[in-house]
Amino acid sequence: MTKNLSPKDIIALGFMTFALFVGAGNIIFPPLVGLQSGEHLWPAALGFMVTAVALPVIAVIALARVGGSISLLTGPIGRTAGLLLATVCYLALGPLFATPRTANVSFALGIAPFTGDGALPQFIYSLLFFSLAMIVSLYPGRLLDNVGHILAPLKILALAALGIAALVWPAGEPVSAVGSYQASAFSTGFVQGYQTMDTLSALMFGSIIVTAARSRGVSDSGLLLRYTLWASLIAGVGLTLVYICMFKLGAGSGSLVESGAQDGAAILHAYVQHTFGDLGSVFMAVLMFIACLVTAVGMTCACADFFSRYLPLSYRTLVVILALFAMLVSNMGLTNLIRVSLPVLTAIYPPCIALVLLSFSQNRWRSAKRVFAPVIATSLVFGLADGLKASSFSGLLPAWFDKLPLAEQGLVWLQPTLLVLLLAAAYDRLRSVESANAAS
Repeated sequence: MTKNLSPKDIIALGFMTFALFVGAGNIIFPPLVGLQSGEHLWPAALGFMVTAVALPVIAVIALARVGGSISLLTGPIGRTAGLLLATVCYLALGPLFATPRTANVSFALGIAPFTGDGALPQFIYSLLFFSLAMIVSLYPGRLLDNVGHILAPLKILALAALGIAALVWPAGEPVSAVGSYQASAFSTGFVQGYQTMDTLSALMFGSIIVTAARSRGVSDSGLLLRYTLWASLIAGVGLTLVYICMFKLGAGSGSLVESGAQDGAAILHAYVQHTFGDLGSVFMAVLMFIACLVTAVGMTCACADFFSRYLPLSYRTLVVILALFAMLVSNMGLTNLIRVSLPVLTAIYPPCIALVLLSFSQNRWRSAKRVFAPVIATSLVFGLADGLKASSFSGLLPAWFDKLPLAEQGLVWLQPTLLVLLLAAAYDRLRSVESANAAS
């Protein structure tokens, strides 16, 4: 017999969802946008929040509609293609980029100011960090208790303190916009939102949220969708508030760092040191440890659950393997991880965005695969080209690529994808009419 969640559990589920999302990227990239966008802060912020708030919330809801399984979400593009896309997302968000980054950022902001950023301190920290993440991840049924009722409230309190400080005690006035923010602030912010990996994270965390609700005895699909909707909305509001505060923090830090700075972690450290002194460094260490640990746990749980369905390894064995691998990758350093991850994210975000948005129209087509497959394939091809341009191999692209619409903004994929969607929709409708005529 299905149960209803109490208001306390609904709030805890929302806090858990928020806490899962807010990790390393959510804290270090918004200040960088705030600093570099200058007088164009709010157009850039709006673009950033489309990919870092709106799309993640929509993705969680899309997953909840199909029972929290990404395999069901990718069904219209075929089992093989869907499994390949899901695997790439899980690897990028798991042991390759996002999970190692949680240790990198929490070390750089919380521990390195006390120990230095040498290889040995980072290795010891990553070992302890991922050991704790592994222990918590081994018990996914207790996530709502461990994360929703304990770690998430601590994380929210720490973020609230930092956010209020950024609003009340700005370090200075905004500096002039730099780079592409001068001419195309919205689209630049839109692409920078990829770095948070929130839309990809939503494809992972959706199953965790549904599982957490089921652990409380909720089995009715309608109730699961309702509670997931509430949880995602709570998380969306929380993310918006965090980003607004972090944008303001970065915008007011022009006197503390160079306007062309490329490291959001350095901006945060400079602001906290300026505002709170040495006590601020201790506060930052606690904040980043809790924030990043929760995200690392969520990613490890989701990856282990996904790969346990396709590999001859148990969930617990995969938790250990994934935590160990992420620990090793994290010792590459934050700068190297960001440099390698940006082209990959630029390539895989477009098909994921297309998949999530198309999922809400699945029942409108005579053949969903007839529409989904060409649209997502188009977004992937042009996304790969955008990713290549963002990498050190950009010289391999032909000269005419830079003349395509939205090439400067890293959004070449958008117009071809919309065009193919219109053509595929027209073809599907035509086939539907032909079938109806044949039947009559």
